[in-house]
Amino acid sequence: MSAPLKPILLVEDNPLDLELTLSAFEKCKLGNDVTVARDGAEALDYLFLEEERPLHEMPVVIILDIKLPKLDGLEVLEKIRQHPKTRYIPVVMLTSSREEEDLVRSYKLGVNAFVVKPVGYKEFFAAIYELGMFWGVFNEPPPGFRKRG
Repeated sequence: MSAPLKPILLVEDNPLDLELTLSAFEKCKLGNDVTVARDGAEALDYLFLEEERPLHEMPVVIILDIKLPKLDGLEVLEKIRQHPKTRYIPVVMLTSSREEEDLVRSYKLGVNAFVVKPVGYKEFFAAIYELGMFWGVFNEPPPGFRKRG
């Protein structure tokens, strides 16, 4: 019997975007559990407060909004990249920000992809579906971060 798929960590505070994202992931039939954090502090708590969480139980990908309460996505990304336990987890910025400064800073901090949330429902749904399929199914993480435990 194979181990369960590693979770996806979704960090999103907008209830509508959260609902659409979860619906798109469900339609993908990825099999990955989706853990939701509604602000930057909650995301870091999930990643770092449980010191006993083994490396192979860390998320397969973190989908992170920039504009978040408590700690913004850029601060969260910086902390993720500074810690040896999380520095190689793929992080995708999924944001409504079209600010060049956010784009540049995200890549300087080590983001793997920067996706601007499409405005239309169908386009948003399609973008999330593609993200889920790529990062949850097709991407091959480094050793120790395999999709299965």
